[in-house]
Amino acid sequence: MDIAKADFIEGMAKGMAVLESFDTERQRLNATLAAQRAGITRAAARRHLLTLAYLGYLESEDGYYWLSPKVLRFSGSYLASARLPRVLQPTLNRLAAQTQQSFSGVVLDADQVVIVARSVGSGSSYPDKPQPAAPRVLAYGLHLGARLPAHATSTGRMLLACLPRKEFSDWIKTRALPRLTPHTVTDGKTLRALVSEARAQDWCVARQEHELGVFALAVPLRNMRGMTVAALNVVTAAERLEPASMRRDLLPLLLDAARELRPLL
Repeated sequence: MDIAKADFIEGMAKGMAVLESFDTERQRLNATLAAQRAGITRAAARRHLLTLAYLGYLESEDGYYWLSPKVLRFSGSYLASARLPRVLQPTLNRLAAQTQQSFSGVVLDADQVVIVARSVGSGSSYPDKPQPAAPRVLAYGLHLGARLPAHATSTGRMLLACLPRKEFSDWIKTRALPRLTPHTVTDGKTLRALVSEARAQDWCVARQEHELGVFALAVPLRNMRGMTVAALNVVTAAERLEPASMRRDLLPLLLDAARELRPLL
């Protein structure tokens, strides 16, 4: 959205930039590092760090700061009040019970995707059948609020494919494509081709690109106006994403779920 200059609170924007400077690469920052990451002066970064620590959003020691549990209030409030996670959750749980796989609802945020809903449990619904092993916890942490690189994930590419072509073209021109595994696509031309393929077929597969051993299939979730609001994906074993098996089992399941969700989104 646009905002009038008189209505823009620059101090708040800088404070949020400082908070967003903390991530998995840099869990602890001093004033110099925070200034570099937030794009502000060291003096401004120092004041914001001190204020955020005073308010309880940061903890500190010896000039270094890190996020405190209080920042979870933001994500907790979103997950408790936002409509999208509440709409998706029953469907994700049902799919997990049917397949013993893990399902997520994901949205695009700049160069990352964010998990806003995730299936709870994947144990068998039938007590006389053997229980599968619990899903492995992945290095990037497939939990609510987890942020994953859009260029290297099935949901990210699917959501990029749903952007207007010019918007995607602008996106790829200004984004770095870091290599996360030996399989990660880091070439812009190749990524363009993969996104075009996802746009044409309306589904996307990613194989071991953001983490070794991780294979995922995603489809878009659209509302009744045809707007893409999220992506639905399943993380599964490699053999289940072989073309014949995928088209017979998982892809129809995801597409049916997307159609059922459409009137609710």
